[in-house]
Amino acid sequence: MFKDLEIFVENGQFEFEPSDRLSQVCNAPKDSSGIYLIYEDEIDYDNLIYIGISGREGANGEIIHREDGMWGAIVKGKQSDDRRQVTWPLKMQDQEIERLIIKWYVTYGDSDKVFPRPIEEAYLEIYKTEELSLPLWNEQI
Repeated sequence: MFKDLEIFVENGQFEFEPSDRLSQVCNAPKDSSGIYLIYEDEIDYDNLIYIGISGREGANGEIIHREDGMWGAIVKGKQSDDRRQVTWPLKMQDQEIERLIIKWYVTYGDSDKVFPRPIEEAYLEIYKTEELSLPLWNEQI
């Protein structure tokens, strides 16, 4: 389902375990926007638990990057009313998840100029159609 994301030149991934500091393991860029996918334990469609983005289209048709880019959306962003550094380890413990693998793709940066929201919406709709629900952590927001 996500193979077409490979067209984006700048991309990467990192792992997160409950004992990690998210700000230290996150290697997403601080000056770009894009989409990120979170998997439980291994990169496999069946293990996808969250689809998220950073950046939005402004009224003038230009990108509005978060001040600290995709890195900030992942590290400083909130999930379940608190920062992910706090909520992810708790969710992982509750759901018996040993590690997360976060894959990120810069859709709007130096090399590519595609707004991330339409991509996110399309993937969430496809996932919902195929699985009859949203990814686990998208449902819980």
